[in-house]
Amino acid sequence: MAAEKHLICRADALQDGGDGVRFTAPGTGYLAGPAFVVRYGGRVYAYLNRCAHVPVELDWMEGKFFDLTQHLLMCAVHGAHYDPRNGRCVMGPCKGASLHALKVVEEDGLVYLLSDVGPVST
Repeated sequence: MAAEKHLICRADALQDGGDGVRFTAPGTGYLAGPAFVVRYGGRVYAYLNRCAHVPVELDWMEGKFFDLTQHLLMCAVHGAHYDPRNGRCVMGPCKGASLHALKVVEEDGLVYLLSDVGPVST
């Protein structure tokens, strides 16, 4: 069975280390709800919008997920910093824990969430 694709945004809406795009992950239970996608190192990455320390949304303003260096994702509430390539907390109160990754694909200038896939192991 092929994965069901859900359109998130146009690929050109995501710039390396720039603003992310918020969306709602479909489904029920823990893997549904607020999520975001960012571009880093030329690739797109998506995560549930929940800090691994305390489940609050990361962005301090809509789409503002990167810290000032534009190399780490940052929780605006507790200051946890995450590697955008794998969601692992590299600094802060949840060091070693990870964001819940979601499977995304970039095709024909669009970014899609693949919904039949649970969290991606990191």
